[in-house]
Amino acid sequence: MSRILFILKRREDYSATMHSHIGLSTGLYNSAKFMNDMMVDSGFESKMVVVPDNNYIDREVYQYKPTHVIIEALWVVPSKFAVLQKLHPNVKWIIRLHSEMPFMAGEGMAMDWLNEYAKFKNITIACNAPRMLREMQWYLGKEKVIYLPNFYPQDYKYKPFNKNKDVIDIACFGAIRPLKNHLVQAFAAIQFAEEIGKKLRFHINAGRIEMEGDAVKNNVRGLFEQIHNTGHQLINHQWTPREEFLNLCSTVDIGMQCNFSETFNIVGADLISRGVPLIGSKEIPWSSRFGNADATDSQEIVNALHRTYWLPQINVKLNLYNLKHYTNNTKKIWNKYFL
Repeated sequence: MSRILFILKRREDYSATMHSHIGLSTGLYNSAKFMNDMMVDSGFESKMVVVPDNNYIDREVYQYKPTHVIIEALWVVPSKFAVLQKLHPNVKWIIRLHSEMPFMAGEGMAMDWLNEYAKFKNITIACNAPRMLREMQWYLGKEKVIYLPNFYPQDYKYKPFNKNKDVIDIACFGAIRPLKNHLVQAFAAIQFAEEIGKKLRFHINAGRIEMEGDAVKNNVRGLFEQIHNTGHQLINHQWTPREEFLNLCSTVDIGMQCNFSETFNIVGADLISRGVPLIGSKEIPWSSRFGNADATDSQEIVNALHRTYWLPQINVKLNLYNLKHYTNNTKKIWNKYFL
């Protein structure tokens, strides 16, 4: 049976004094941990490690002696594999991508590195989204690219929806970057709150700014500063360990992830897992059309907010059904590949 080693690169902003867990709890870290736990539960020998850089890969592989090494995301320089393949000739290496092409376009070295990876005999590229799979198979060849989708743990809570408040708490959590579409969603949330006669508390994560996200943060903040006399509030939350974040999700009324590009969206799954209805986009592969809207159209998002506000449990039920179906299929795909 396969013996699997997941390897992640520690974030540059990791601080041992600030973070009690290894690495930094991000979507990538959580995603890899979910996959590792899933494989262990399926009876495989599997381990996940976080390393400072690619110079530590050899040591981890030598100690664990895996049959397969999964490198999560693009961070290992291609030339490193010339050395690693000589040191570990029987290991099968998998570079697992977590992004669609719009996001990948912001990674300046992505196409060059992927092309270089594909030249090595024992390296396979894995995509976690069907559209990216099709594009990468066209670019690199079908024999070099496989499909390994995301998994989400089956831990779900029920949360009653409370309409008897003077405020509506809407969360647009996640790293702040252009493709997350915070500004359009903020506009829609404000319009929706005014239409139902409530004050809005719009919750975001201020601690993670990525890929020119400063402009997005400044514009969202500027929007709320200009309407401060309306009583609507922008609330910033720092990035927290996963359990604290799940508790935070439980405190909001509606979650928004109506984003321009996604391959899975763990934040959306976290919200649904706490019984919080979700406004998504067609980019999220498991999200229900009931709560989805065109990410470029604030009025469509407002309409989805109204549907969800009046029928919140239908939103949660449909999204939860889709999420469970998606992750059950993921388990079958991974088990088939590694058996």
